[in-house]
Amino acid sequence: MARTNVKTPRRADPVACCSPLTESPLTESEANELARVIAALADPVRLRLLSLVASGSEVCSCELEEPLAKSQPTVSHHTRILVEAGLITGERRGRWMWWRVNPGRLAELRKALGG
Repeated sequence: MARTNVKTPRRADPVACCSPLTESPLTESEANELARVIAALADPVRLRLLSLVASGSEVCSCELEEPLAKSQPTVSHHTRILVEAGLITGERRGRWMWWRVNPGRLAELRKALGG
């Protein structure tokens, strides 16, 4: 039987509860959380990684090395940051992680940005 290890964000999600920044000013904690999520997306490798994962229902870590032209440790580093921001979740199957986008988190981000 495969060992399952679903990763989840480590922090509470003030982004989920804040109103769009176009409607009212963010609190300090909301601004800090939103900045953390945006910073996770501000790296070109992570933005490409997120788009690769989002383009399928789920993607194996082993399928990310070639299109990103990055080593497995580098892919792991970037996926960890996206997981901490709540943008992707993963499940371990054997020796590989399988990644999925967290559509709810993307919707929360879109809402916070006024979209």
